[in-house]
Amino acid sequence: MQHNTPKLLFFLALFLCLTQISFVSCSQDEDLIDLVGLEDPDEETVDDSDGKDDEDPDNQETPDLGGTDDSPDFDSSDGLKVNNTPCDYTLNNLEANSTLEIDCQMDLEGQTITLPAGVTLLFKEGEIINGTLNFTSSGTIDGNLLNKDLNIEGDVQLNDAVFQFYPERWDIEQGQVNSDRALKNNANFEGLMFYVKELGATTFQTDRFDAYFEVTKVTSTTTNQNFYPSVEAVNIPSDFTLSMTDNTILRVYPSPTQTSAALLAIREASNVRVFGGVLYGDRDIRNYTRENAEEGAHLLSIHSGKNVVLEGIKFVKGSMGGLNIYSIGHSFQPIYNPSNNIVVKSCVFESIRRMSIALTDGYNVDINGNTFIKSGQPSTNSDGGTVGYAINLEPVRTRDSNTNELIEYQKVHDVVIRNNIERESREGALVVFVGQRILIEQNEFEKSVAYNLASDVEIKNNRFTAGPTVSKPAIITGGQGETVFNNKVTGNVIEGYGLGIAAYYKDIEIEGNTITNCDVGILLKSVEDVTIANNSIHNSSGGQGIAGQITTANNLLIQDNEIDVDNNAIYFVQLNLGSNQNNDSVIIERNDFIGNGKTTISSSSGITYRQNTSGTVIQILNSSNVEVLKNVITPANNHGVYLNGTLSGVNIYDNDISVPSNFMCIRNNASGSITLNNNSCQ
Repeated sequence: MQHNTPKLLFFLALFLCLTQISFVSCSQDEDLIDLVGLEDPDEETVDDSDGKDDEDPDNQETPDLGGTDDSPDFDSSDGLKVNNTPCDYTLNNLEANSTLEIDCQMDLEGQTITLPAGVTLLFKEGEIINGTLNFTSSGTIDGNLLNKDLNIEGDVQLNDAVFQFYPERWDIEQGQVNSDRALKNNANFEGLMFYVKELGATTFQTDRFDAYFEVTKVTSTTTNQNFYPSVEAVNIPSDFTLSMTDNTILRVYPSPTQTSAALLAIREASNVRVFGGVLYGDRDIRNYTRENAEEGAHLLSIHSGKNVVLEGIKFVKGSMGGLNIYSIGHSFQPIYNPSNNIVVKSCVFESIRRMSIALTDGYNVDINGNTFIKSGQPSTNSDGGTVGYAINLEPVRTRDSNTNELIEYQKVHDVVIRNNIERESREGALVVFVGQRILIEQNEFEKSVAYNLASDVEIKNNRFTAGPTVSKPAIITGGQGETVFNNKVTGNVIEGYGLGIAAYYKDIEIEGNTITNCDVGILLKSVEDVTIANNSIHNSSGGQGIAGQITTANNLLIQDNEIDVDNNAIYFVQLNLGSNQNNDSVIIERNDFIGNGKTTISSSSGITYRQNTSGTVIQILNSSNVEVLKNVITPANNHGVYLNGTLSGVNIYDNDISVPSNFMCIRNNASGSITLNNNSCQ
């Protein structure tokens, strides 16, 4: 998108009349498991997106922006010092290629002064007002000479690529204002950024500044009077850095008139960096139109942005959300323009309604070192809204009702979420509803992380410490269909949850995790092609290690784990009970079961228990097709193997069993088909 702000009228509103068709959240092809807690996606609303056919910017070379604010520090506490003494000289007799330092107040009295080629005007505590400077060619002007009462024309550039913003010199009113004034603030602040960029600035620095911006009104004067959030926001141009300090506060002017808005936007722009500042939402000062509605304003929207760095920004009380990353067009359209190469680094998201980061379309996204506090929690004047996760990856897709073909309106892939801290979110820390190649590592979480219709997701080396109001598992793996595969949960440390890992459905590797003081370490539900290996599960006050109840498991491998719990190390009840599960297989091998937690296999089938070390009893009740072989079983206060009920195809052989004198190596109270062979009993 090209902004064309006239140089002498920088404060005019930019009229962007573009049609858009992109979704914020819509129906998915399959339901998310209940534990994740997202609302029914079929009830979600549809947002706008573009239908404009632009040249694909992916074909253009763009530099790597990096992620460090290397601009000089800026302190505007004392304002810009200006000498108001009238000048005793004019600009009328300047020669070509000359330089003049302005050290007084020069009032042009409405005139247009044409300057010869190569003239340079420098700031020396003076100013030029009430007129127009027309530079013939190759002119240079100091950015501190620019102000709302001076128009610039002709061929001219700033003498420094860093422009320092002093609010008092521009037509932008701080503090409490009405809607019309806030709308003018919007046009003038955005216009100033584009204006100084045209004059050669690449960095816009601001310090002490606190102003409201109206972002919910349509400013187009053409026949297209539709509302587009990323158009009506304060837009940041391409190849540009907005550098703010903790003293910079940009606020959303409260308005209930639109269901979706944005304070700042990076729309079809590339090579943009935003550093520091406070983006303050209208969450507690707006009037909501309906309960639990998807309405309000995001604090920053990246809409088909390329090479964007957001660093050190504080997002506070967004009424709809904090950061929204999405794209123009649908993935199957020629106009599709995906957001790409986005870095969100060292930002703070605090008391954001609904969700702190919404990523619905984009790739190569790095979310690194951020802090998320109270995402989706109710506040003074608002509920928590829908979703309730700190980070939500939810591209829209559906299936053709006739052909069952998968239709991907949006795509999210190649995302890294690393080194972040999450505290006190309402529903959870992070959900990958749909996505491909998502790495979640080295974060600190208090609530749940979940994925559903996703592939190549790695939840790796994170620390989960249950917060005071946790109701969901630390990690929820789940999702059905051919697009769910090759997902891994490895090296995580989980402590204090009711349920450590909920493993749902297929193609999951759960390896090397440490799960401490959870009521259940790992819970299985309808699993297939799942490996659970090298995990450590400990609970000295009770708990179960690995459990599956009233469910199925096929090609499940439980291997090389250490489980030390007081209740049940393995707890399988009504596992593979149906007649169509006769060929399903579960292998439990080379595990070290220490402590008092017994192994219980009840009303289950298709289980092989071999080469394990068990410090307590293995009990098999009313089950079929169960093998117990080559185990070392040394209970301190129980039988070695206990059989009861009706058994079929149960084989107990080649085990080394040692029990106290008042217990039996194998206590057989069962009837049916049972083979006991070559067991060593001491």
